[in-house]
Amino acid sequence: MRRWHELFVPGRVCLFGEHSDWAGSYRRINSKLQPGQVIIAGTNQGLYARVRAHHDKLIVRSILPGSDEPQSIELPMDRHELLQTAEAGGFFSYAAGVAYHMLTFYRVQGIEIDNYQTTLPVRKGLSSSAAFSVLLARAYNRVYDLKLTIRAEMEAAYQGEIRTPSRCGRMDQGCAFGQVPVKMTFNGELLHTHRLTIGAPLHMLVADLNGKKDTIKILGDLNRAFPFADDDESMRVQQYLGPINTELVERASTHIAEGDAEALGKLMTEAQRLFDDYLMPACPEELTSPKLHRVLNDPRIQGLTWGGKGVGSQGDGCVQFVTRSVSDRQELVDYLANTYGMKAFELDLTPPQAVRKAVIPVAGYGTRMFPASKALKKELFPVITPDGMAKPIILAVVEEAVQAGIEEIALIVRSGDEQFYDDFFNQPVARDHYSHLSESHQKYCQYLHNLGERLTFIPQQEQAGFGHAVYCARDFIGKDPFLLMLGDHLYVSQSEVPCARQLIDAYEQCGARRSVVGCYVADVEEISNYGTLAGEALNSDQRLLEVREFAEKPNRDYARRNLVTPDLPPDKFLCIYGQYILSPAIFECLGRQIDADAREAGEYQLTTALETLRKQEGVLGYRVAGRHYDTGLPGPYVQTLHAIYHGE
Repeated sequence: MRRWHELFVPGRVCLFGEHSDWAGSYRRINSKLQPGQVIIAGTNQGLYARVRAHHDKLIVRSILPGSDEPQSIELPMDRHELLQTAEAGGFFSYAAGVAYHMLTFYRVQGIEIDNYQTTLPVRKGLSSSAAFSVLLARAYNRVYDLKLTIRAEMEAAYQGEIRTPSRCGRMDQGCAFGQVPVKMTFNGELLHTHRLTIGAPLHMLVADLNGKKDTIKILGDLNRAFPFADDDESMRVQQYLGPINTELVERASTHIAEGDAEALGKLMTEAQRLFDDYLMPACPEELTSPKLHRVLNDPRIQGLTWGGKGVGSQGDGCVQFVTRSVSDRQELVDYLANTYGMKAFELDLTPPQAVRKAVIPVAGYGTRMFPASKALKKELFPVITPDGMAKPIILAVVEEAVQAGIEEIALIVRSGDEQFYDDFFNQPVARDHYSHLSESHQKYCQYLHNLGERLTFIPQQEQAGFGHAVYCARDFIGKDPFLLMLGDHLYVSQSEVPCARQLIDAYEQCGARRSVVGCYVADVEEISNYGTLAGEALNSDQRLLEVREFAEKPNRDYARRNLVTPDLPPDKFLCIYGQYILSPAIFECLGRQIDADAREAGEYQLTTALETLRKQEGVLGYRVAGRHYDTGLPGPYVQTLHAIYHGE
C-alpha cells in the first residue's frame, strides 16, 4: 500500500502593492523604473489533500466550494497529453501543467491527489488556481522526496500554470509560503522574497463584494503606461506603482512588525485613496468600483475597522479590512451578510510560535525493565488511555509535543533503530490487517502517518548518557530554542493546557530570552534519583522561579544545605519534571563536557550542562500544573497504567 501524505495549501491575499509585480518586471526594458514590491499573506482558507505516488498516471479528485460531488481526471504520465490538457484550459489544466513540468525536469512517475476539501473561494482574487498549482508541485516534492525549497516549489507551480490559458503573475504562487506575511520584490526577471515578522496578532477580514470585474481590461489599460510613459496619465501610473508603492510597502512592513493594527488599517485607507487618485483614471470603467467604495465608506463598517482597501487587481471583486478586535470582526461578518449579502473570510496574522522543534531521546537500553525490554523497546510498552485505546509510550509523548504546537520532532534513537521507528509511524498497516481494524482505528492509521511527517530520526552512535543524546540533535536544532522531553515519561496536565504548552507559554511570556526548565515539588526521599534545582519565586503564584542552582541526584545533606527553595515545606524540594525549553547555547555547554570527557558515572549529564548554562545566561524554572509518570521502572510503570487509564 503506497503511503498517503497530508497537505494543506492556503490561498493568498495581496495586502499592499497590487500591480507592482508585473510593473517591476518592465525594469528589464526600462531600468529607470523602480522594482515592484508587494506584501502578501496566506489565507486561513485553502486546499486540503491526501497525496501518494502512482506508477504511471496523474489522478486528481477535487471537491469545489458549493459542490458535494467530486470532480476527477485521470491522465497517463505522457508529456504530449499532459501539455495538450494544460493548454485546453479548465480546472484540471493546472494539474496537467504542473505534472508536465515535473515530468520534464525531474525523475518522477505518476501521482494521485485527493483534494477532499476546499474552503478557498475560487475566482475571487485569492489565487485559488495558484494554490492548486502549488499543491501539485508540493505533492511531487513530498512524494518523491525531491528536496525542493519553497522558492523551487513556487517556480514549478508558476511554470505549470503559465502553460494553461491563465495569465498569472509570480506573486500568486506566494501562497507556497503558507499563512505568513511575505514581502516580494520584483526586479526585472529577479524575484526576492522576505518573510515579515509580526509583532502582535492582526485580525483581518476579506469579503466578496458579489460584483464583477474585468481583470484583463484592468491589466491591459494599466500596461499601456509601460515600459515608457508618454503622457501625464502614464507618468502617474508609473509613479504610484513605483516610488509611492515602495513607501507604502515599507511603512506596512514596519506596522506589521510592530503589530500596530490601527496604523496598518489607516495605511490601507490611505493606499486606497492614492490608488484611486493615480490609477483609477487609467481604467475608470473597472476601477471606479462603486460597490467597493460604498462598503468602504459605510459609517457602521468604519466603526468596526481601522481601515480597508480593495483586493488583488482591485475593482468590485473583494475588499479587505483590519478589524479593531475579534468581536468587532464577528459583528462585521454579520453586518456584511445581513446588509450587503456578502460572504466574508477571516484572515489572521499571528506571531509564529517561538518554539517549533522538539527533541525526544529514546536510545536507552531499558535495563530496569529487563527482561521485557529484551523483547520490546521500553518506549513501545503500552499504556491504555481513558478512551480504551492502547498506545505505545512514545506515541503518547509525541502527541503531547504536537498538542503543544510543535511542528518538527527529532527522536534520538540507537544506531540501527532508525528504520524500526520509521516503520512504526510511516509504514502502512498490511492490507489484511487493515481490513480487520475498526473504522476509528483505520482513521488513526492516517493520523499516524501525519505524525510521521513531523519526525526525524537521529542515531546516537554511543550510549553515553542523557546529555550526549541531546547533543546529537545540535544540527537538527540549529540556532532555535527547542522543547526537550523524555521518551519514557508520560505527562498529564491538571489544567486544560498540556504540560509542554505550559512551558512554551511561560517561555514566550518571559520574552523568549532564557531557557525554562519544568519542575515539581518532591519529597526528600526522591531527590537522589532525579535532577534537582533551587530558586526564588518571580510571581505571586510561585510557579515561575529564578534558578540559583542545579544538582544531579544530590544526597539529602547536600540538598538541605544548598537546595532549599523558600516557601516550600521542610524536606520538600524541586525536582526536574522531564520537560525543558532550552536555548541552543546548551549545545556549547554539552560540547565542552564532551571535549573534556567530563563524564559522571560514565555518562555526560544534562543537569551539569544546565548549571553551566545558568551561570552563562540564567535559567528559569516553572512549576508545571500536572503530573508526570516514569515508566522506566516496573513499579511506577504499573502505577502509570492505572493513573493514565483512570485519567488521574
